[in-house]
Formats: sequence, structure tokens, C-alpha cells
Amino acid sequence: MTMRLNELLKGGRGRVIGHADESVLSQRLLEMGFIYGTKVEVLHEGPFGKDPMAVRVRGSVVAIRRDEAKMIEIEIEGKSNR
Repeated sequence: MTMRLNELLKGGRGRVIGHADESVLSQRLLEMGFIYGTKVEVLHEGPFGKDPMAVRVRGSVVAIRRDEAKMIEIEIEGKSNR
């Protein structure tokens, strides 16, 4: 099952399968470690509107806004976590 990273809830895990477009933001996401095949896990959601979210990626914890996370396409690991 595929979805966008912004849809994944706290504790959810997946694997990056792509980016929504090839913009400057997409390049920034690559620099942050959101590379094809990389495992991701949502560790924390902000208190208001669940923004920002803390995501473990490539051994680091990255804070990312949900509007940026919606550009990252992922494949869910295990059961759905919507």
C-alpha cells in the first residue's frame, strides 16, 4: 500500500518510493535523506495540527512540516497506519 508521508501517524513506518515533483524542495528532501528505498518512521507529531512531525530517516531524526511531507511518497511496512 502506498501513501504520502504526511498521512502516516505516530509510530508508522514505511519506505520512500519517490517524490511528487522535481522542485527545489524535492532536492532539499533528498539532501535530508529522503532517498528512494530509505526506511522512515514517524516518531512525534506536533501538538497543534500535528505539525511539525519528527521522522527517523537514515539514523537521524528530522523535523518536517506536513505540507513538505506530502511530497514524499512511501510504501507502508506492515499494516496500514492512517
